[in-house]
Amino acid sequence: MTAKILVSACLMGHAVRYDGQAKPLVHPALDRWREEGRLVTICPEISAGMPVPRLPAEIEPGKSATDILSGNGHVRESNGGDVTDAFRQAAENALALARETGCAYALLIDGSPSCGSGFIYDGSFSGQRQPGAGVTATLLKANGIQVFSDRQIEELVAAADA
Repeated sequence: MTAKILVSACLMGHAVRYDGQAKPLVHPALDRWREEGRLVTICPEISAGMPVPRLPAEIEPGKSATDILSGNGHVRESNGGDVTDAFRQAAENALALARETGCAYALLIDGSPSCGSGFIYDGSFSGQRQPGAGVTATLLKANGIQVFSDRQIEELVAAADA
């Protein structure tokens, strides 16, 4: 049995991002994996009941996704609203789906406070990026799922098709 791949819904063309948009990723491997039935699509935030569109959210300055998961930090909306619980639930939902469907890999949109794996925004809502990972990406990695960003599709191809 070939391992399945959990994929951010926005990368598959679903308009589920906070701004109501998609970020479709086009790659021949995605088409092949879809045909092979290997893709499992999720938007963690939608799975936790968050609306589309929704306010931008960022992990608070000086905190990490690990802090969020351990209850020592917050994810805040641009108006200051606390959406920490929703982001933790989103991560748990993604992990549960990955486990249920046999996903060994995840292909997640970078920059997101859920799905980012290479960078996230710094919590100031100024557009400043910083190295780091989102809550979902962090929980998946902590549970043995290899996480790749949309900018690492070639690395995922090498791993998933090995």
